[in-house]
Amino acid sequence: EVQLVESGGGLVQAGGSLILSCAASGFTFDRYAIGWFRQDPGKEREGVSCISTIDSSTWYADSVKGRFTISSDNAKNTVYLQMNSLKPEDTAIYYCAAARPPWEVIRSAWLGTLDVQLFGSWGQGTQVTVSS
Repeated sequence: EVQLVESGGGLVQAGGSLILSCAASGFTFDRYAIGWFRQDPGKEREGVSCISTIDSSTWYADSVKGRFTISSDNAKNTVYLQMNSLKPEDTAIYYCAAARPPWEVIRSAWLGTLDVQLFGSWGQGTQVTVSS
């Protein structure tokens, strides 16, 4: 059974930092792309960042470039999202998801945006709230 479990969310002041974790199980971790998405109530789910667990190639949304860093620890089947210089507009529920093949996911992201339809397995989400 494929499982993705997010953790690390919380309440932080603007300018602060958080590290989100996505622990995966039930599939061959090092053959996937793992993406982070976020969603505010009433808004569409937005792709934030993605990493290929094969070659560690990455993609970031323009809104988080230079502030967020995605990384993968294949030995622990875990992907991290380091979030620095947080802004109130980063407030959302953050989800991680898995898709394959990872090269197609990363390629399509660089052509436009991270396509939520490519991802078949999702975690339950973790709330991030940034106060002003």
